[in-house]
Amino acid sequence: MNYTQSKDQLLSLIREGGKLDTISQVKLAALLSFPSMLAQMVHILMQYIDASMVGSLGARASASIGLVSTTIWLFGSLCSAASVGFYVQVAHKIGASDFVGARQVLRQSFLACILFALVLSGIGISISSYLPHWLGGGEDICRDASLYFMFFSMCLPFSMLNSLCAGMLRCSGNMHIPSLLNMGMCLLDVVFNWLLIFPTRTYQWSMVNSQWSISIPGAGLGVAGAVLGTAIAYAICSGLMCYFTVVRSKELSLRQDSDTLTSSIRRFIPQLSTLRESIRIALPIAVEHVILCGAQIVSTLIVAPLGTVAIAANSFGITVEALCYMPGYGISDAATTLVGQSLGAGRRLLARSFGRITLSMGMGMMTLMAVVMFTTSPALMTLMTPDVDVQRLTVEILRIEAFAEPMFAASIVCYGIFVGARDTLIPCTMNLTSIWVVRIVLAYFLASTMGLRGVWIAMAVELCFRGIIFLIRFRGDGWLKKFSQK
Repeated sequence: MNYTQSKDQLLSLIREGGKLDTISQVKLAALLSFPSMLAQMVHILMQYIDASMVGSLGARASASIGLVSTTIWLFGSLCSAASVGFYVQVAHKIGASDFVGARQVLRQSFLACILFALVLSGIGISISSYLPHWLGGGEDICRDASLYFMFFSMCLPFSMLNSLCAGMLRCSGNMHIPSLLNMGMCLLDVVFNWLLIFPTRTYQWSMVNSQWSISIPGAGLGVAGAVLGTAIAYAICSGLMCYFTVVRSKELSLRQDSDTLTSSIRRFIPQLSTLRESIRIALPIAVEHVILCGAQIVSTLIVAPLGTVAIAANSFGITVEALCYMPGYGISDAATTLVGQSLGAGRRLLARSFGRITLSMGMGMMTLMAVVMFTTSPALMTLMTPDVDVQRLTVEILRIEAFAEPMFAASIVCYGIFVGARDTLIPCTMNLTSIWVVRIVLAYFLASTMGLRGVWIAMAVELCFRGIIFLIRFRGDGWLKKFSQK
C-alpha cells in the first residue's frame, strides 16, 4: 500500500467512526507530519542559502533586511491568520463528511482573503519609504530596507493565495502536494535570487592545455533582487497550489459541483455565517500577531542601537534558529488536521490522543534539532557571512537559544492542537502575556548590560515559560470544551 492509500484509509477511519489503535494513530500522525516537516526543512535550507547570498554583500545588506524582518513577519502572519479562519472550518466539515459544505467554504474564502491581502499590500507599499526610519535604522541601510519591504508588500496577494490553498489541502489530509510545491518554491527562490542579486559574472578554470570559462547572467540588484526573486517564486507556486486545490483535490475540487456559470460565481460571495465563524477563529490569532509583532518591533528597537553587527547577527540568528522550530510547525500542521477532523467527527478522546502523540513528536524532534544547531552553528555561520564579528556573536546567541527549544516545541504543537479545536482566544492571550511580560521586560533590562546576548537570554527564558503554561492548558479539558461553543 503506497503513502496516499495508507494515509487516506486511516483518515477515513476518523470520519467513519472506525477503531484506531495507538500504532495506527502514530502512523497517521507520522504520515501527515513528515511531508510538512521535510518541506519546512528544505525551506530553511533555502533560507540559509538566501541569507548567505545577501550576506556575501556585507553586514549592511544583511542588516537592511533584518531591520524590517519583524514587520514582514507581521504582514505575512496576518495573511496566515485570515486563511486559518477558513481552512479550520474545512477540516471540521471534512471530519463530518460534509464535502459539499467544505467546498462552499473554500469558494467563499477566495474572495474574502484576496481582498484582505490587497488592502494589506496597499498599506505596506504606502509606508515602505517611512518604515526603516520609524524602526531606528541608520541612513546606510534605510534605502535597501525600504525597497525590500515595498517589493514584499507587492507580492502579498500571492502569499495569501499560497497560504490559503496549502492550508485547505493540508486540512483535507493532503500533506504531500503543499510540501512538494513549497519545496519547489524554495528552489525557484534560490535560482531567481542567484540571477537577480548578483551582476553578470564569469567563472574560469583551466584544464590540460586549455582554459574554459562560463558567463552567468545577472541583474546586479542586490537586496532588491533578493525580494524580487522570492516574489516570482511565490507567484508561480501559488498558481500551482490553487490548481491542485480547486481542480485536482479529491475532496475539494470545484468541478464536482454542477452549477451554472451565474450560480457558481454567486457562490464565491462570502456568506455571513461563514464570515462570522472565520472571524471568530481568526480574529484572536490576528490580534495576537499584531501585538506579538509589536513586541518583535520593540525588540528590534532594543537591538538597533547596539549597532550594525548586532542587527546582522540578530537577523542571522533568527534565520538559523528556524532549523530547530520549523519541524515543530510541520508537526503542528498535522496536529491541526488530526484534531480538527477528529472533533468534526465527534471523537473527543481520539482528538486528545492525537494531541499527545503530535506533542511528543514535536518535542522530540526539536530537541534533536537543538543539539544539531548547537554543534553546527559555527560551520553554518562561516558559510552565511564572511564577517568574523557577526559569525562569533551569532554562534553565541544560538547556543543560548538551543536550551529553550524543547519548551518552544511544546508551545508550537499545543497551539496547532488548540487551533484544530477552534480554541484560539485563550492561547493567543497566553502567547501575548508571555512575550510582553517576560521577554520584553527582561530584554529591556539585560540589553543595557549584556547587549544582544541579553536579548536572547530573555527570549530563551520566555520560551521556556511559554511552553510550560501551554502544557498545563493541554492537560486540562478547557480547549476541548471550546469546540462545542459555536
